[in-house]
Amino acid sequence: METTTVDVPSPHGGAVRAFDTGSPSPGAPVVVWHAGSPHTGEPLEPLAEAARARGIRLVTFARPGYGGSTSRPGRNVASVAADVAAIADALGIDRFAVVGYSGGGPHALACAAVLPDRVSAAAVLASPAPLDGDDWFAGMHAPGALRAASVSREERMRFAETDEFDPAQFIDADFALLSGEWGAVGRDAGRAESAGPGGLVDDDVAFTRGWGFDLADVRVPALLVQGELDRVIPRAHAVRLVGGLPDARLWMRLDDGHVAVLRVVPEVLDWLAERSGGGAAPGPADGGGSDG
Repeated sequence: METTTVDVPSPHGGAVRAFDTGSPSPGAPVVVWHAGSPHTGEPLEPLAEAARARGIRLVTFARPGYGGSTSRPGRNVASVAADVAAIADALGIDRFAVVGYSGGGPHALACAAVLPDRVSAAAVLASPAPLDGDDWFAGMHAPGALRAASVSREERMRFAETDEFDPAQFIDADFALLSGEWGAVGRDAGRAESAGPGGLVDDDVAFTRGWGFDLADVRVPALLVQGELDRVIPRAHAVRLVGGLPDARLWMRLDDGHVAVLRVVPEVLDWLAERSGGGAAPGPADGGGSDG
């Protein structure tokens, strides 16, 4: 089944670009993927393959400022929910689960908080927690970009002019995954970076401001996956998230770093599918899908 690209008008103005793998069967569960920072929004092959193997309809998209989505400086984390709702409406999807990796984690949780009648479950991998003081940066190997973002967007843009990737942020297991089955995530990030820093800057600024919702507003079942050896988003963030979410469970991966946690994506999709019913909006001749 071919992936369809759609440009959906955003309630905030401009457009958001989304990608839909299509429904492999009537009533297939739908999962919306929130990519890490930076990204193009295009579905990553290992993710799409895992979804296909499980009969899951996968929807991915580019946040404002990435890929084909209109830039929106000043956006907060919660604003993504209106974009995702518009995408779901355009694709005829009623209910769906959400999953976010790294910088996509807060945005997945935002959808669960803001769209409680549409989101069935949420999962996040290597996700930051809300900023709650200077210790938020503790344990990050290279926090310079986020520290700059916490000052202002202008400061973060200046930082981007000289910022270089520090390979010490990743452990051997991360590099092994990037050179193997999840090499697509590195290539995708490279394409996103070549288009300019705007989307990444706006993500970082959003992470270091009020998110626009409280963790307590996430009432759906939530799964957190965290690498014990993550040098980008330390384990303390997962501890804060699991303590603030009303219905959360934590999978600690003792030998994983920031990228290596992606190897459990198939199991995460299984977990979401078990908690999700059919995603299609009810048609005029049928009654509507199960809430799962």
